[in-house]
Amino acid sequence: MTAVRVGTQPLDPARLVAAVASVATGATVLFLGTVRDHAHGKSVDGLEYTAYEAMAADELQRVVAEAIERFPGTRLAVEHRLGDLRPGDVSVAVAAAHAHRAAAFDAARYVIEELKARVPIWKREQFAGGERKWVRA
Repeated sequence: MTAVRVGTQPLDPARLVAAVASVATGATVLFLGTVRDHAHGKSVDGLEYTAYEAMAADELQRVVAEAIERFPGTRLAVEHRLGDLRPGDVSVAVAAAHAHRAAAFDAARYVIEELKARVPIWKREQFAGGERKWVRA
């Protein structure tokens, strides 16, 4: 089971956990990436995430397929939010379920690390005072 989404809708972690739930899995791992209120020693008012949604979703699907190949039996649900987010908002969520905890943790880590490295989603920080800065991917 896999579910992948890139879009502007708020993320619902409980829905992702439910999407990977199964009586065959003994471990479920949930990773949430949230917007911090600071970066580079400055106060952050928010972040803007942008992407070509179809391309980002396709690459994210490839990452998920690789994770399932590396960790057979893993169920994954992954979402990344686009648009303007404020401190405390969830920007990315990865739910991984497997019969064993080590594989669930490893699959979740693989997905978030590869997502950050490969999926074409760009982030611009909005600092207090109005300064904006694109974050190098």
